[in-house]
Amino acid sequence: MELRALRYFVAVAEELHFGRAAARLHMSQPPLSRAVQRLEKEVGAPLFDRSPAGVTLTPVGAVLLTEARALLDQADRVRVRVAAAAGASSLTVGILGDSTDLGITRLAAAYRRKHPDIDIRIRDTDLTDPTCGLRAGLVDVALTRAPFTETALAVHELRADPVGAVLRSDDPLARRDHVTLADLADRAWFRFPDGTDPVWQSYWSGGVARTGPVVRVVQECLHAVLWNGTVGLAPLGHDFPAGLAVVPVTDMPPSRVVVAWNKADPNPLIRSFTHLAVAAYRST
Repeated sequence: MELRALRYFVAVAEELHFGRAAARLHMSQPPLSRAVQRLEKEVGAPLFDRSPAGVTLTPVGAVLLTEARALLDQADRVRVRVAAAAGASSLTVGILGDSTDLGITRLAAAYRRKHPDIDIRIRDTDLTDPTCGLRAGLVDVALTRAPFTETALAVHELRADPVGAVLRSDDPLARRDHVTLADLADRAWFRFPDGTDPVWQSYWSGGVARTGPVVRVVQECLHAVLWNGTVGLAPLGHDFPAGLAVVPVTDMPPSRVVVAWNKADPNPLIRSFTHLAVAAYRST
């Protein structure tokens, strides 16, 4: 059995949907379906029960899933050990997010267990570069939020968080259960400097050019609200200081937590990091 075919099978088995698995693997669905069909012929039995709603594992598929995960895990360890012997003994990770995120905590623990000899270097970045230095070659892999310009990058979604408006607690809108972007249209917004990735800038401004103070880090965003009554957007689920309120915005698409890397980078440490990140965030 080819490792690639096993990776395809595991993706479908974990997503229980060919379309979602294809998106996760950054490929189209027809070749994924053909690869799984070839694997089923090789095994000599169906691996999935298929229906319009998705797929479920057969008993044979459940056995193969356990074995395939073990094989792929061993293959990753081999790649990492060979890379370390060749001098690739460190990984630089760019992080744009909340350090208290349970997904990050799980991922750090999992990576330490699997690769205790690898030196992990962390680069914490501000809000002006959603790729955390990935394009500039400052990091090997980024744990960040989309959307941003994805040219030449591979991006895999780990989680999607609803978005809310950050308001001062004495703001009349703070008493509402929810708001819309139209409710915030006439307000000053915190915004990012000129030259910031335009896709990122557009998302966090609700798709409209805004006026208001320029910010670069989370604390500047919060102080812009506290001191000036500015508004802005933030993922829900975080703790905010006293004096601030976050109200769900019903017409904003979710903020996606993603892992990103350069498509042309063959570093096996990145592959292992990505697999562990998927597992860590699936458990949260």
